[in-house]
Amino acid sequence: MTKSFLQTQNWLDFQKHIGRKTWRFDNGKIKANIIRHDLPFGKNYLYIPHGPEIYFDAISGGIKNELAQFVVYLKNLAREEKSIFIKIEPLDDKVMEFLHGLGFKKSSKKIQPQRSVVINLEKSEEELLSAMHHKTRYNIKIAEKNNIEVKDSSDLGAFLKLLNKTAKRDRFDTHKKYYYEKLLSFFSEGSMKTDLILASFEGKPVAGALVLSTEGTCYYLHGASDYGFRAMMAPYALHWENIKYLKQHNFKSYDLWGIDAKLWPGVTRFKLGFGGQQVEYPGSFDLPISKIWYLVYKIARKIF
Repeated sequence: MTKSFLQTQNWLDFQKHIGRKTWRFDNGKIKANIIRHDLPFGKNYLYIPHGPEIYFDAISGGIKNELAQFVVYLKNLAREEKSIFIKIEPLDDKVMEFLHGLGFKKSSKKIQPQRSVVINLEKSEEELLSAMHHKTRYNIKIAEKNNIEVKDSSDLGAFLKLLNKTAKRDRFDTHKKYYYEKLLSFFSEGSMKTDLILASFEGKPVAGALVLSTEGTCYYLHGASDYGFRAMMAPYALHWENIKYLKQHNFKSYDLWGIDAKLWPGVTRFKLGFGGQQVEYPGSFDLPISKIWYLVYKIARKIF
């Protein structure tokens, strides 16, 4: 079983659906979804999210030799595509230990968050509440007193209005509207499914979440709230109601996805308040293919 939905065929098909060029490497020992991300001036880089996945038990010969052949494949593909560099974000420290010796270097530019909070849904509701920060429990009760209504919704427009307000307030970039539309429509049914959840106060949507569910885990991918209604504590009701729903449908975990105390202090405090387990991944690593263009890319990132 794959360790991340980002390394499934379903996710690769979605990337192709939104117009990106993709490849699937799988020799039974190493697996990797490879996605081409375009850059300005006709440039691009190859990206492996939450991968590659290496099945060490399936490798009977030398691991270094297997990985060296994989890196040769990546380099050849990158040259064919005229890519500036290859970016990988593996989940396993052991994977990175081997690949580091093959030219990959630590990058400060991450696509996926390096840290997350995962809630164990196999615990009882009482255990989950007990593990929360006392302010989180208190805010859930406030939301209940304010009669916050939480339900699935198809009103993407309402969610995007909230998202744009949140992005402006917290200074982060969002995807284009079509991305969210396609994310919801592409995974509308099947083993991997997306849902839009809205929390409303007196009929007005004041908080929302776009989640993806697969193989017993629900991922909180995108969230937003109206700061003008912060006293209603709607986001707390939204996630607590979702947790209870997931438990009823036998989900095993709820991944709140990304935390970073430096970049998103408020969001990080909010997610940590639910008492889940903190998980940290190795981070982001780049293998330059065109050293000159890679240097230009790094300089441009600092300027813009």
